[in-house]
Amino acid sequence: MTTIPKSGPLRTNSSHCRSKRFFWAFSFGVVLPVILLFGTAAGAQSEAAQAAPPQAAPAAQSHPDQSATEIASHEEATTFKVNVKLVLVRVVVRDSQGHAIGNLHKEDFQLFDNRKPQVITHFALEQPGTQVAKERQTSDEDVSGKLPAVPEHYIAFVFDDIHLNFGDLAQARIAAEHHLATLQPTDRAAIFSTSGQTTLDFTDDRAKLHDTLLHLQPRPISGRIGDCPDISYYMADLIQNQHDQRAEQAAIEDAISCLALRGTIQQQQAMLQVAEAAVVATSSQQLSLGEQESRVALSVLKDVVRRIALMPGQRSMVVVSPGFLTPEADLLQEYMDVIDHALHSEVMISTLNARGLYAVTPGGDVSKPGPTSVLSAAIEAQYQIDSAVAEEDILSELANATGGTFFHNNNDLDAGFKNVANTPEYFYTLGFSPQNLKLDGSFHHLKISLKDPAKLTLQARRGYYAPKHVADPAEQAKQEIEEAVFSQEELHDLPVELHTQFFKSGDAEAKLAVLAHVDVKHIQYRKIDGRNTNELTVVSAIFNRNGVFIQGTQKDLTMRWEDATLESKLASGITLKTSFDVKPGSYLVRLVVRDKQGQLMSAENGAIEIP
Repeated sequence: MTTIPKSGPLRTNSSHCRSKRFFWAFSFGVVLPVILLFGTAAGAQSEAAQAAPPQAAPAAQSHPDQSATEIASHEEATTFKVNVKLVLVRVVVRDSQGHAIGNLHKEDFQLFDNRKPQVITHFALEQPGTQVAKERQTSDEDVSGKLPAVPEHYIAFVFDDIHLNFGDLAQARIAAEHHLATLQPTDRAAIFSTSGQTTLDFTDDRAKLHDTLLHLQPRPISGRIGDCPDISYYMADLIQNQHDQRAEQAAIEDAISCLALRGTIQQQQAMLQVAEAAVVATSSQQLSLGEQESRVALSVLKDVVRRIALMPGQRSMVVVSPGFLTPEADLLQEYMDVIDHALHSEVMISTLNARGLYAVTPGGDVSKPGPTSVLSAAIEAQYQIDSAVAEEDILSELANATGGTFFHNNNDLDAGFKNVANTPEYFYTLGFSPQNLKLDGSFHHLKISLKDPAKLTLQARRGYYAPKHVADPAEQAKQEIEEAVFSQEELHDLPVELHTQFFKSGDAEAKLAVLAHVDVKHIQYRKIDGRNTNELTVVSAIFNRNGVFIQGTQKDLTMRWEDATLESKLASGITLKTSFDVKPGSYLVRLVVRDKQGQLMSAENGAIEIP
């Protein structure tokens, strides 16, 4: 029997049942070896890095009866058949006033995959902020008088300080400050910038968020090349790549005017050559600079998607930008890669055009030195409008393709941040298993509708990618388990219950135990040599109070039960224990269990406060 330490307080917390049963289950003596599954998340704060690595647990204990030969643990990867994953879709339904509603049922929804109707097999109405209450209701005892901090929504704010000018960035910064003051206890925010010079990982520390916002300022990759001739990235693309003669002529007229190229008729040809050379040189430089700035911005967006994909909950990005251009083919591919990564990671991207209501200054920019051709000024003004429209296309597409919100053409940035970043009061999670799904990695368009729309609007992801056929089924299974770990969706395909314990050995040290109680009597088995055979993979992971991954372990369990064992000794199931060395604080616990024979998975959430 496992011995419970006597030197110090033992505290328990459970999910979905009271934990008194697991003390008997320990007498079965299953304590499995531990192998490290995931490394520390990229970009994690130092508090994550300071966590002690997991220690290998003792090997399975020996027993005087035959049951000891009926269960074994091993560290090598378990082989699974490739299973068609359950596709989950979060849906927000709003009324005509924009309020989220929470009184719909599964029968009210219709779901289409590439225009083919699907059977909704998973349905849940969720209300952000209720996880704390749930943990209180399922706890055996309130050990500290304090609820665990359970983050549920992670929002990454990305400020495009490369493309934003000072005035627009200042207004966006003020509006962001107002919005961050309204964060809920279950929200965690992070701040990133496209220049990479202003960064704050996920936190609920208002002071840190405020201080980080104050450090935001325009940081273009390089200053303006020159004002003569005045050629934007948009115009440079027209001149260099599209050979637009109208744009080229306008730039030449501007060069003649701003360079004050005046002379006799005999000198006009030489002056025209000077102007043309200036246009070629300036447009080439602007094209190179604009491409570099767009490439850096896209790279940061992709990195932020990777970062937020590791957060265990609802994941949103808010891109604050005037937009930017991606005319080159490779830039377009990088921009599509951002969308692909977001869809694969179930990250919703919303965008806010911080330029607000855009208008061109009549007569041009008064800060621009030197005379300007009236004709070229008029043409360039039209190109400025065309450029602004083209630049925000990327913001529109990022939001529309990932199920986010696009806020633009409006100076009320306070309303804008509320629109794109607020957590809806209610949302629904629909799940379906695609039928006859080809494992070709192709994109599938999703459409969710209501049988009776009744002036209601829906917001949901626009699609998903089919898994690719892989030669190694074990690697595919590992990937699906990892995706489940870095999620907050609960699955109950297997009879599994989560319990937690902690034991404090000192003021600054504690042992956190994650216990997976499995009702092995009621899972599927395959008869081999007269025994009931199956394999379980059990993954336990812990995250800090801000959702930063701390540690994770995997147990591989082979079961070969005789009929008599299942009927008598395993009536109460077995409990698998994983221990972590931690410091006092709040922790999120994620338990994922998958079996080989039934190809089923269960995933449970827990939270514990160690005072």
